[in-house]
Amino acid sequence: MHINYETVAKYPVTLDCGKRAISEFGDKEYRVVKMKRPKIKVDGKSVNDNSTSCLQRLYNRTQYPLGAYNYVVNGKAAIEWVIERQAVTTDKKSGIINDANDWAVETMGNAKYPLELLQRIITVSLETMKIVDNLPTLDID
Repeated sequence: MHINYETVAKYPVTLDCGKRAISEFGDKEYRVVKMKRPKIKVDGKSVNDNSTSCLQRLYNRTQYPLGAYNYVVNGKAAIEWVIERQAVTTDKKSGIINDANDWAVETMGNAKYPLELLQRIITVSLETMKIVDNLPTLDID
């Protein structure tokens, strides 16, 4: 499942597309500049809403279970790695632009790849935690 993460089933996220149906979107509308989590108020403080990612203007929110954050790789939730990396960034020293959308279209042939990667990582994260949570406890003295 981890090796073939790009072929696992896409987690069925809920998309908030405003007044338009997702089927009306063209490739350019799937372009992601930066994924981020919106802020919500909890006890008067502004915190990240971990159940939602803002992907961009036209399909601006996806909703998914908080359990997706429990699968941690190298100290960070796998879903956080995706949210961080699926973006357009510019290296400060060289000025080189790294655009995940270009890679999605040119290499994967799929403008929806950033969204679909998020969906697949949610599936991998949830399924991995099901396995981990069902492992027997070790009896070590």
